[in-house]
Amino acid sequence: MTKTEPMEVLRRKIQIKNVLLRNLLAEFLGTLMLLFFGTSIVAQFILSKETLNTWIQINVGWGFAIAFCVYATAKTSGGHLNPAISLVMVTFGRLKLVHFFLYTIVQTFGALLGSGLMVYYDAIQHAIAHENISTKHLIQLFCSYPGDYLTWRGAFVDQAVGTGFLAFFVCVVIDKRNKIPDAVHPLFFGFILMTIGMAFGFNLGYPINPARDFGPRILAAIIVGKEAFTLMNGMYWIAPVVAPCLGSVVAAWFYHVGFGAHLPEPEEEHYELPMKLVTEESALPLKQFEQ
Repeated sequence: MTKTEPMEVLRRKIQIKNVLLRNLLAEFLGTLMLLFFGTSIVAQFILSKETLNTWIQINVGWGFAIAFCVYATAKTSGGHLNPAISLVMVTFGRLKLVHFFLYTIVQTFGALLGSGLMVYYDAIQHAIAHENISTKHLIQLFCSYPGDYLTWRGAFVDQAVGTGFLAFFVCVVIDKRNKIPDAVHPLFFGFILMTIGMAFGFNLGYPINPARDFGPRILAAIIVGKEAFTLMNGMYWIAPVVAPCLGSVVAAWFYHVGFGAHLPEPEEEHYELPMKLVTEESALPLKQFEQ
């Protein structure tokens, strides 16, 4: 690119120099786009009475949504788009605790706005007018809703396990000693999400992301009604907010204790060509570009 191209002129004029601010902007916009795509995928499934989308298409759609949104944000904020993943980065020493709280705020606000940008409000109004949709399904357009058989403990365990697998395999992908090229990391994150959806989506969907569930739940409470927060005597919403944070940290460190710490350094491997030593710092997950 030359300095006179319109994109370069724009870049020089508006580029944010403050690293934290541009990271927060990336997390906000990335989560907004993720929920714009994601809730639209779910809405097409529910509003069409499962005639346009199927459950497998929801999994695939969400998987590619996360992949492309991480591609858009990975070189700035690290592409967390999930407070549970940001918390893992805090425990790894890659993100300051105060920045974690700022990340969580912008991720949640981005999720709230993104879930409200779906293009199906005419279809929603039509379904309501013709009594073709229940309150439960209206809430499900925005956030998770537990199965009738599910206990609060079951919901908590479900979210801890699902997010745990997400964090575990994120660590697998980004550990430099596993030699997975950086360019395919976001795509692999999408594949991980698809797998989790197909394995753990039955109980309540698979938000596995506090911002993804809590932000849209606020919008659901405003648009649909208080039932969004009164499920299970007002306790349900805590499960998809707290359990992912706990499950992700435990699983991420389980990876390093059980697998990552035992991977041989390149110099210990018996290749004919010499390998460059990977430092511990470069092997840690989802680079945090802070000064």
